[in-house]
Amino acid sequence: MNPGGDKVKMDAKQSLDRASKFLARNSFGKQILAGTASGWFTGAVVGYAGKGVALVLGSSIILYQIAHHQGYVKQDWDSIKTLAQQKTNEFSKNTPAVNKSRYSTADRPEDCTDAINELAKLRNNAIWKAFEKYESSLEIIYGYYDQLVALETKIPAQELQVPFKWKDAFDKGSIFGSRISLTIPSLSYEKICVLFNIAALQSAVAAVQSLESDDALKLAAKLFQQSAGIFNHLKSTVMLTIQQDPTPDLNPDTLGALSALMLAQAQEIFVHKAIHDNMKDSIVAKLASQCEDLYGECLKIFQRDNLKNIWDKDWIPLIAGKQAAFHAIAELYQSFVCKSNKLIGEEICRLERSVELFKAAQQRSGKTSLFQDLQHRAERNLAEAKKDNDFIYHERIPDIKSLDLIGKAQPAKVLQLAQPMSHNFKDLFNELVPVAVHQALAAYDVRKNEIVNTEIGRLRESTTMLNGVLASLNLPAAIEVTDGSSGLPPSIMEKANTVSQLGGLAEIDRMIRELPDALKRNQDILDETDRMLNEEKQADDSLRQQFKERWTRTPSDKLNEMFRSNAAKYRQIINNAVEADKVVREKFESHRAGINLLSKSPSELEAAVPQGSSGNVTNSSAVTTLRQLMEEVETIKAERDVIESELKNTNFDMKTTFLSALAKDGAISEPVLSVENLGQTYGQLQKQVKESIERQAGLLERIQQAHSQFVQERGSTASGRESKMCQLAAAHDAFRDLLNNLKEGTKFYNDLTQLLVAFQNKVSDYCFARKTEKEELLKDLTQESSRQAPLPTPTQPSYHTDPVYVQGMPVPYGASSATPYPSYVPPPMPQGYNPYGTMPYPSSYNYPGGFPAAPGYGQQPPPGGYQQQPPAGYPQQPQGGYPQNPW
Repeated sequence: MNPGGDKVKMDAKQSLDRASKFLARNSFGKQILAGTASGWFTGAVVGYAGKGVALVLGSSIILYQIAHHQGYVKQDWDSIKTLAQQKTNEFSKNTPAVNKSRYSTADRPEDCTDAINELAKLRNNAIWKAFEKYESSLEIIYGYYDQLVALETKIPAQELQVPFKWKDAFDKGSIFGSRISLTIPSLSYEKICVLFNIAALQSAVAAVQSLESDDALKLAAKLFQQSAGIFNHLKSTVMLTIQQDPTPDLNPDTLGALSALMLAQAQEIFVHKAIHDNMKDSIVAKLASQCEDLYGECLKIFQRDNLKNIWDKDWIPLIAGKQAAFHAIAELYQSFVCKSNKLIGEEICRLERSVELFKAAQQRSGKTSLFQDLQHRAERNLAEAKKDNDFIYHERIPDIKSLDLIGKAQPAKVLQLAQPMSHNFKDLFNELVPVAVHQALAAYDVRKNEIVNTEIGRLRESTTMLNGVLASLNLPAAIEVTDGSSGLPPSIMEKANTVSQLGGLAEIDRMIRELPDALKRNQDILDETDRMLNEEKQADDSLRQQFKERWTRTPSDKLNEMFRSNAAKYRQIINNAVEADKVVREKFESHRAGINLLSKSPSELEAAVPQGSSGNVTNSSAVTTLRQLMEEVETIKAERDVIESELKNTNFDMKTTFLSALAKDGAISEPVLSVENLGQTYGQLQKQVKESIERQAGLLERIQQAHSQFVQERGSTASGRESKMCQLAAAHDAFRDLLNNLKEGTKFYNDLTQLLVAFQNKVSDYCFARKTEKEELLKDLTQESSRQAPLPTPTQPSYHTDPVYVQGMPVPYGASSATPYPSYVPPPMPQGYNPYGTMPYPSSYNYPGGFPAAPGYGQQPPPGGYQQQPPAGYPQQPQGGYPQNPW
């Protein structure tokens, strides 16, 4: 059956090219959306799709393709180009650019560009492979679905805002071409729709399998059962996932109907398989009877008022026809059972019922060829049975209602959703985790290391105390000397060989000489980091003091607070390391002579140890007890080595746990999850450490008691030889401790160097960013100052002003102010005056008494006269001009 409605898709090559250009232009390939991307694959372009559904009822005797579509996805190629560009533009507006540093597994963000490109190809292939009804197509879609599931565990739902638009699979559209659709910015919604298409394609692939091949029938039965399981899974999860009204194809009632239909078709395959394999007639009858029940249940769901208008008009009639047909098949094969049992009357009754049901099936479905071969077989058997009964048996034909019901057998099951669905699934974003998970993992590692270091420290401390007690008692050398041999005890020789093989005094000297260089390297890095922070702060303070309230950026003290805190912590770590180095050097100097002696040849070592004698107590009870106790000491040490190794090497991948918690709850309760896991992982080892330390306390008490008895039996006090051997035993233990401490110290300084370099790089980036910000702000302030209005000019002193011109004619000496001298009015200056040009004499300049005559001999020219005429258009002189000469 193929109910899957129209789905809008675009040409793959055009869409991929357009999306690639779009991504390149907007640099979305470098913007990570938690393993999705801003430009979510080319998926934004092909996201305008409907769920293509191929729900197959079958053909021939058992399977009949109910839908008449040539393909289960229709395409509107005329609108594809427009939709592609629209979707790309919509996507570029709605997709948030989440920085890739939000999703990483280390301080350096993961570059997921290649993985995003692969995911884009995978999604594109998955969408287009849905058109191909092959098992290989299913594997590709399985892979895309598995990748969605993996991404969903890494990306909190609120972080993804890529809109996915899917159209209803059963909506045929209006006269204007529009169809019911739903757009949700959710990866879970994309996963549900892809899962819907997987179930549809599974039914399509199952429908095209050959009915003559045993392997093909097995594959068809498996796919139908998986499809039923997927629809059943969607029925119970879709509303919780999308949390809004779905499209009709994702309605839980619709999904329940489709699941029932898939299960009935799976049962149908088993009926055909039984017929194909020539199984017993009773088995075929039971299988067919159960198939009739499943189709009957399916028919009830399909005929509900809220669903019957969704389906194609041929669906419900054909399902009803299938129900009657499999009832007919059950009666037919049960008649074969009656015939073998010589129940002729019941056989005829069941055959009559079978023929009636076959005709009813054809009538209901409207398909006259439906199970026609089996119908003809039933009619022939009915005719033969009636003929035999009329001539031979003469049995009474019972009422069909009085017959026993046919048994049931249902091998078809609703299979659970498999995870992962694809074979050999490989997560493209395996190294990608959200920052919340990364932080939780870091906190978990801190807790784990604290437990491991604490327990290992307790073990080593107890072992050191044990070795110290044994060295002070000269054990086990004391009981080895009692054999009276003239050489050194075997334990001393073994210790000397161990020291020599591990490098001896020269190795300790070399490692101690290297420590200052490593320390100086770390101090220099930290000093340089502090210098950069101080310089940046001083520059900020200086400019803030200069510009005062105009210097508006955030003070350095607030921004570098975390850097200062980390620098102080690193400084304290280095100071602690310096103190630890002093302790190591002091310990080395106190045991230097003994380590030097153990580093020499056996002959030199033997010559350096004083000769002495001891009582013959080899077979004494105290010696025997001490030897047994020394074996227990070695056993405890061996057990502790194993426990320490397990503590160091025990690991548990908490990433999956944290990812699951983040996907389920949207947050990670790291303390609860970490403490629970650490208790399960290290609880038993911690118990072993505690028991080992408690055993040591009792063991030391017994050793001291046995040693006291040994001294009494030997009857002598400590000699110079025993003191020397005690010194050598202590030097051996000190050598082992120093070697371990120096190795750990060297590793510590090397690891600290990497941390400090990373810290220095962060500070350097911070200082560079602050420098750039400072330069930009200085530039803005400079431009702002240049745009300000100039300050007002100061008042000009009086002596800088021009002299006051005479406003009238001078009054003659002795004349009074009442003398009727007219006032002088100077002619106006020309507006466009050119001092270097020739000025024509003003012909139109009028004086009150006419133009003045030329001055005679001894007369002065009138003031204000012109030697040349002013230019044409010169302003006219006002009336009352220059007066006549009074003389």
